[in-house]
This record gives sequence, structure tokens and C-alpha cells, in this order.
Amino acid sequence: MSSSAFMDTAGATPPLPLGKDFTPHGLLGNGHVQTMLSSSSFRRAAQRGLRRSLAINAEPVLLEVDGGVRLSGLFTPQRAREKARGLAILFHGWEGSTDSSYVVQIGSRLLADGWNVFRLNFRDHGDSHHLNTELFHSCMLDEVVAATVEIEKHWHQPGTPQVLAGFSLGGNFALRVALAAPAAGLTLDRVVSVCPVIDPGAGLFSLEHAPWVYHWYFMHKWRQSLKRKQRLFPEELFFKPRELRQGLRELTRTLIERRTDYGTLDKYLDGYSVADDRMAGMQVPTTILTARNDPVIPVSDFEKLTLSPAVELDIAEHGGHCGFLRDWHFRSFTDDYIAARFNVLAP
Repeated sequence: MSSSAFMDTAGATPPLPLGKDFTPHGLLGNGHVQTMLSSSSFRRAAQRGLRRSLAINAEPVLLEVDGGVRLSGLFTPQRAREKARGLAILFHGWEGSTDSSYVVQIGSRLLADGWNVFRLNFRDHGDSHHLNTELFHSCMLDEVVAATVEIEKHWHQPGTPQVLAGFSLGGNFALRVALAAPAAGLTLDRVVSVCPVIDPGAGLFSLEHAPWVYHWYFMHKWRQSLKRKQRLFPEELFFKPRELRQGLRELTRTLIERRTDYGTLDKYLDGYSVADDRMAGMQVPTTILTARNDPVIPVSDFEKLTLSPAVELDIAEHGGHCGFLRDWHFRSFTDDYIAARFNVLAP
């Protein structure tokens, strides 16, 4: 679906921002620079005020869903308006959390715009490793859908919009939750997915062949997470010490073969794919924003999609992986981009 058609059906005035509007200068036009800065300590330092605003009145939440699964999150009520515009639910990426810079950035923006904000931690993310015995993997969609239904039940005010935004793997989860929403009885008025994983097999290959720093970064965070899990559940054999030295592909294969029923790595990767025509039946109004110079997710995955008329695909020239930083003050283009698409639902 074209961006202009999407704006016509949304009735947005003025026109919604588009990926082509993001035109960074100098080094910020480089996808690697954008990607590395997006999760850097420099960005976190620049967010001190935003983090304080999001932490005020934030309520820690423990969600219990089917099968005894427990997921954690944070609910922050808005204070900018007499009545909230609605509820915004935010999903982080792999090895991120409710405290990830991109989640804090858009969360604080939506809060200032009058949205109540719920930030969800996936299993084994943030400070939640102790809540469940089994390890997180990316096919755990049912518990994320169930948690989102619980969020709606307890924190969504009837008669107001409920929206969802996700980043990277969280963007992939957001798309799958949107696909599952009608059958789950979940109301979603708009979804925005930023740099989502589309074809996990292609994404794994891309990460393996990207500059070494990306593979090192994700593996370092994942290994630390797995070691923490093992310390909390010493009676379980998740991985042997020598196995933790494996690369991303082999460590994932070991996890799948030992701790899941998928049997093979290929079946597992296909289990959370949204590639090809899997979104052809999407009913929830959805926007996918990605960047042509994303060094982690191949742009070709997006170009091969068959999409329903409910989906807006927006490929920017620049932005890296979940970067889209406007300047060296770390102001984010995605703040305006997502907020505009949500705010039009509740002016």
C-alpha cells in the first residue's frame, strides 16, 4: 500500500511524516554510525531527563498468563491532559528491555503527548530472568499475545484508542501480535513496527556477515543473559560452558534442539517469520518503517513482501538499525513518526 493512500484513509492533516523526510547530514547519514549510536552510552546520558519523566509514577507490573508464565512490565499514566488519549504499548528488541534507549525515547514522547504508556519485558529480558524456568526464544508468541490481552483488560480505557509500537525483534512480535489480534479478541487501532525482523533465516545470515562488532555485541549480551539464567536455575542444564563459546547460529541450534519441540533450526526460524505473504491478511492498520542502510536486517526482505491494504511499508534511505537520530543531541525522527500516527487517532 502506498504511503499517500494510507494517509488518505487515515485522514491525517497535516500529512504524516515519511521515511523520505529523514535526511541526516554528515556522519549521521551512515547506517553503521546510526546503529551504534542508537544503543550507546552517549544516548543514554542524553536521556536523563526523559528517563526521569517516564519513571515518575511508573507502576511495576507482573502479568500472569496461561501455563503459569509470568512477564513483567511498567505502566506509566500520563499527566499532560485531563483525559488520556489512549493506551500505547511498547515492545523492545532482542536483549533489550523496558529501559532500552529507543523505548525510553518514544515512551517519554507519547507520555508528554497524553498517552498512558505500558512497556512490556519479554521473558528473560530486563530484570525478569527469575520469573520463568524455561528460556526465552522468539517463537513464544502465545504468551506475548496473552500478556497484551491482559494489558488491555486492566489498563485500556474503553472508548479510547489502543496502539502498539515495537523495535527490531519487538517489531517482529508487534506484527505477529497484530496478525493474531482478531482471533485473540485483542483491539489494536494502530501498530508501528520499526526495523522489524522479517525473515529470521536471512537476518541470521546478515548478522553473521555484518561487521564483527554486531555479532560480538549481540552474543555478548545473550551470553550474559544465559549465564544469569543458569545461576538462577542451577538444577537445569541450559548450556555447557564450552557451548556458550559457540557462534550465534550454533548456539541457537543447541537451544532449539535441547529446549524446544521445533526439532531443527530451520523450522524454528520459519516459526517467527513474517516474510513473503504472511502479512497479506493483516487487518490491523499497520506501518512498517525501515532503512535501506540497516546493516542488520536486509532491505530485500521488505521488498519481497506481499502486504494487505492495511499495511503501509515505508523504506527510508537512512536510519541504520533502529537509529533514525536527527542530530548529535540524539533527537529521534521515530518519535515524531510514531507519535503522528498515533495522535491522529485521538487529537
